Amino acid sequence: MSRVFLMLDKIIHYILLFGISIGVLMPSLLLVTVVTDGWGRLSLGFLTNPPSANPDKAGIAPAFWGSVWVVGLATLISLPLGIATALYLTEFSRHERLNKIIYFNITNLAGVPSVVYGLVGLSFLTYTLGLGRSVIAGAITLAFLILPVIIVASIEAIKAVPELHKLGAYALGANKLQVIARVILPQSLPGALTGGILAVSRALGEAAPLLVISGLLFTRKTPAGLLDQFTVLPLQIFNWVSRPQTAFRELSAAAIIVLLILLLLMNMSAVILRNRLQRRVVE
Repeated sequence: MSRVFLMLDKIIHYILLFGISIGVLMPSLLLVTVVTDGWGRLSLGFLTNPPSANPDKAGIAPAFWGSVWVVGLATLISLPLGIATALYLTEFSRHERLNKIIYFNITNLAGVPSVVYGLVGLSFLTYTLGLGRSVIAGAITLAFLILPVIIVASIEAIKAVPELHKLGAYALGANKLQVIARVILPQSLPGALTGGILAVSRALGEAAPLLVISGLLFTRKTPAGLLDQFTVLPLQIFNWVSRPQTAFRELSAAAIIVLLILLLLMNMSAVILRNRLQRRVVE
């Protein structure tokens, strides 16, 4: 009987090892392929030039700054609103049954396909409000997309604050707002901001909702205002990779490298920010 269990243990061990190997090997092969194809196209001109029909002169400047505009505005909209919503649901609202219904709906919204948000943005923002295919329409759409994720992360971070710390602050004579400002927010911000930055990094790589709003817009201009038309890195990558010429596929690989570097920097900043805020709380 012990031999059978040992054999099963080895079989399960090798199955899990095989699964982990596949999970690591496939992304590694994709990454090596992208770097091999796109590394030769990376240059200062690639970062500063607009798109062009000539692949040797094409760049990602409008798409890069379009991503900065759209994702930056989406962050400014969704992060304060998400944290404020989480604070209201956990600290102010006294309707437990209603809170559970709202929380259930928010978690469901976090799993809605991103293209649905694009359709909502196209119908409501682009046509009903008349914002057109503008930066602000794309930013609000991405804010809708990541807001449920930020709310859920913030609620979990606030719930993780020890109840004794709150009761201790109340015992010392602090009021509700003082407890939130001095106890709850300092201890919950690391988790809330980490979840927020990870949600924003997801928005940076989204193409479907913005494709619905702006389409495959060819623009050589960097957006300079909220009502300007825009394109973003994922859409520029999709545009290039759909072309048959090898040179444009190399350009798409180079743009993927830039996008991966941006995502890596955002994830690293989330970890660094969380660690620094946690140290301040401990001190």
